[in-house]
Amino acid sequence: METFALAVVSLAIAISSITRKKKNPTFISFAALCLAIFLTKSGSFFSGVFDNEFWKIIYRTGLLAIPPVLITFLRYTAHNKTLLSNRVANLAGIVSVVVLLALFTPLYRWPHLDTLLYIYSGLTLIYCFTAVIFSIRERSPGAEKTRMINIAIGCIIAAILSISDIMNHYTPGIPPLSDIAVAALLYFIFLVITHPELPELYEILLRSLMVFSIMLFATLVFYLVIGLFDVSVHLPFNSVIMSAFIIVIFIDPLKQLLKRVFKYLFSRYREIDLLDEEVEKGKSALLEEMATGLAHEIRNPLGSIKGAAQYLKSEEDGDRNHKLLDVIIEETDRLDGVMSRFLNYANPYSMNAEIQNINRIVEKVISLLKTTQLPDNTVVTKTLDYDIPYVKVDGEQLMQVLMNVALNGIEAMPEGGRLSFSTSTIMGDGVRSVEIAISDTGCGVNRDDLKKIFKPFFTTKKKGTGLGLSICKRIIGNHGGRIDVESEPDKGTTFFIRI
Repeated sequence: METFALAVVSLAIAISSITRKKKNPTFISFAALCLAIFLTKSGSFFSGVFDNEFWKIIYRTGLLAIPPVLITFLRYTAHNKTLLSNRVANLAGIVSVVVLLALFTPLYRWPHLDTLLYIYSGLTLIYCFTAVIFSIRERSPGAEKTRMINIAIGCIIAAILSISDIMNHYTPGIPPLSDIAVAALLYFIFLVITHPELPELYEILLRSLMVFSIMLFATLVFYLVIGLFDVSVHLPFNSVIMSAFIIVIFIDPLKQLLKRVFKYLFSRYREIDLLDEEVEKGKSALLEEMATGLAHEIRNPLGSIKGAAQYLKSEEDGDRNHKLLDVIIEETDRLDGVMSRFLNYANPYSMNAEIQNINRIVEKVISLLKTTQLPDNTVVTKTLDYDIPYVKVDGEQLMQVLMNVALNGIEAMPEGGRLSFSTSTIMGDGVRSVEIAISDTGCGVNRDDLKKIFKPFFTTKKKGTGLGLSICKRIIGNHGGRIDVESEPDKGTTFFIRI
């Protein structure tokens, strides 16, 4: 049962990798590896059921396919910074093809053929693991090194659990766990390559733990139902939990597959998608037109009010009236500022993007901040990665985003604190991105407000317009990037800008 379950899990993960919207060589090679394992395990399972030569060929074909696709996957995962060169992958592919062709000769009946195939695959696994360890040692600290360490740790745990198969050979009471371990390892690697923004191992383990908790819950419900209805079914715990794992793994690819099927069968869905796009374009055009007219209609009276207040102030001698007129002038300027921000939000941005060094932009922002009147005990620090790649950005607009986020952080620390800037290179969907992190040690943001922080006109400030972060999000979106935020009340906030 575990063998069949591993075959199904491998197929499900392969489908999940192939059906992703953004495919890259890493996902494709990992899908090929999962398909090779699927062929191996399904061939092994059905050859024992039907005793058919066809299934033995399927089993050996999958086993021979594992070495070249495994080497290729690790090459793409390590971005060619490993002992696994293209020549090694080609050599493994040639060896596998030659042996596969030999299966259709009298060599097919050689009694030690399966042992030879196991030795070939085992030596490849050892070589690949050695290459991964070498790659980890040669890399500088960063997100890519963390990913490789995560994969290595997962392989070690799976290898330790697989020892139970050897122990089962001598002590039948010990259940074999190698297939369950490999299934869990494949899912773990799938999480690592599809969620590169999770830099720490414990965060990825938390996702895996959530899946395991769902599996365990489903297993317990199954036994509970059997107990309540007194059904005489005797299934091993391993088989039931693997069945639950299959269901959990298949949810996402099945959902994606059904979505595509329904979109293909019912063309009306496409019309609805196009209609939604037209509605959004219409909203944007209407907002732009309304903003221009609204700004004209409001700014002219504001200018008149401000001019009249300034004239009255020059003619008035009383201190009390001076204060009232100052309030009118100050609030008029504030309303004018609100209209300027509203125009910035509503009007489309014309970008003047150039290839630039992000570190220089960050350092310029820090220099500007230090010239402002910072609260006492406020410290601005930086931790910059000088190996980050150059990116195409509009320097002025990016400075506007960084200044806005930084000033918000300073306002959150009225009694002083630490404002930190950092830059690093991260991998996302096979694409290198530059990440800018801005952290403060201020009052933080509660969970409910955190969900609405980028919405237009949402603000927690007494005199805020609620458009600053909305504009920041639009600017970063126009650069093809994203901006995220993490916060904990009374401990601080961190904004992550990825381009």
